[in-house]
Amino acid sequence: MFCNKENVNILTALLVAHGVRNAVVCPGSRNAPIVHNLNECSEIACHPVTDERSAGFYALGMAQFLQQPVVVCVTSGSALLNLAPAIAEAYYQHQSIIAVSADRPAAWIDQLDGQTLSQPDALGRFVRKAVTLPEPEDDEERWYCNRLVNEALMAARQRGSGPVHINVPISEPLYDFSVLALPSERKIEWLSAYSPQVVAFSKLKKHLEHASKPMIVIGQVSENVISPFWITLNRQNAVILQESLSGFGNESHIEEVLTMIGDDTRYLPDLILYIGGNIVSKRLKQFLRQARNIESWAISEDGVVHDTFMQLQYVIECGVESLPDRLWEGAVNGAHQAYCALWQTLMMRAEDCIDTFIPPYSQMAVVRMFEQKMNDQLHGMAFVHYANSSSVRVGNIYSRRYHYVNRGVNGIEGSLSTAAGFSLVCRERIYLVIGDLSFFYDQNALWNERLRGNLRILLLNNSGGGIFNRFEGLKQSAAREQLVMGCHHTSAESLCQTYGLTYLCAHNEEELHRSAMSDFLSLESESPVLLEVFTDIQEDSRALAEFEAMFNHCFNS
Repeated sequence: MFCNKENVNILTALLVAHGVRNAVVCPGSRNAPIVHNLNECSEIACHPVTDERSAGFYALGMAQFLQQPVVVCVTSGSALLNLAPAIAEAYYQHQSIIAVSADRPAAWIDQLDGQTLSQPDALGRFVRKAVTLPEPEDDEERWYCNRLVNEALMAARQRGSGPVHINVPISEPLYDFSVLALPSERKIEWLSAYSPQVVAFSKLKKHLEHASKPMIVIGQVSENVISPFWITLNRQNAVILQESLSGFGNESHIEEVLTMIGDDTRYLPDLILYIGGNIVSKRLKQFLRQARNIESWAISEDGVVHDTFMQLQYVIECGVESLPDRLWEGAVNGAHQAYCALWQTLMMRAEDCIDTFIPPYSQMAVVRMFEQKMNDQLHGMAFVHYANSSSVRVGNIYSRRYHYVNRGVNGIEGSLSTAAGFSLVCRERIYLVIGDLSFFYDQNALWNERLRGNLRILLLNNSGGGIFNRFEGLKQSAAREQLVMGCHHTSAESLCQTYGLTYLCAHNEEELHRSAMSDFLSLESESPVLLEVFTDIQEDSRALAEFEAMFNHCFNS
């Protein structure tokens, strides 16, 4: 029988799954549920040591001989601090010690309750990873708890091995040992870059070939890291979803296709391979998180867990450039072809709809014209940056080239500075498409006398944070316009005069067509050029709504 604490049971099940076979345990009341569980596991040998400082070194000695992770389990309070000398030694010896500390619930820390101190990160920089487990109350917290334990146990073996800290808050009552069996827990397996990568890729290929509906999702990567050849070679066997920041400028029209799919589960994969960093599409993340009991792999340059779709089971530590050209060894699979055809039909329909849809004068129309004229007028190389929020989302509709965007943490700050810095070390033209809040937030980027005429800024000014205008629930709040959307009546013209930029503007479709966009793209200038296009925030929202409605109609007709 096991304890009735779910976080303790998840921890215990994953310690067994990750191959932990020895635990040094110290006496205490708060850690009694953990010690009880460890003792109940026939796979784990428990070694009692009363002095926590000595216990840490006992665990170190075992790890030195076994070359395997060893648990040292202590109760709450100062007991944990006594592990510090052994953990520091293990850190510099690259030994896998798993420090497991029981803790009081967070509400009771620093409240003069017995044996309490702030335990998260108490071992500082001497552990490879420190996690504090939630006491799960719903499925998302349970997934979070599982993921944290997996991350910590993987980190103990990564990058030459080292100690980790798992802190476990446990609420009273402590002594209910009524659970018949440990839960069946998802184990995330780390395939080491230190062993031959051919082993990891061989396993990946085998799993891909056995899947019926494989999908490859490509997040943000550097330009040209993934070649058109690689995409073409693997597209016949897997659905490949990518955006214009995915290294090869061939947008899959993810948002538009998913609008057509709705809740149709035929399009869900049974295996996902996630390559690269962030994706823009929130809808894709929500769609793939619906999938249950599927297999999920990730290519991670540093071996860190990014469980974006909440299904991750395998992490291959390697750079994207190390991917083999062919992910399939055998012949083309009929089931793969049928699944690819299902998605390809909608992608082609989305492409046709985008080409035929003529948006009213709005930010959509501006970006559409910009991308079309970029293709028609510009000869030679040019680089395109998009700022976050609405800009990059509209860019993903119309862009057919790779574009740069700060999607690491997706903030609006710094987009202008990033493009400006890029322009200082590059001879070619640099185009930045940016919204008004992002632009005015980062206006100090223009306070640099070294900026040259190769920097071109397309400023989409609709007098506020337009993306917030689409949230129906927010319309009920009196704080919406001034405090959330940041509505304003600011123009960039005076800023351009101050910083010596060439200023162009357009207030309507006629001005934009007549000269503004062409001048922006072709004008020779020794100073940066800024084109400010004014649109109405309500019209911007209406254009996007019409665009989305078209896809719903297109799929149902």
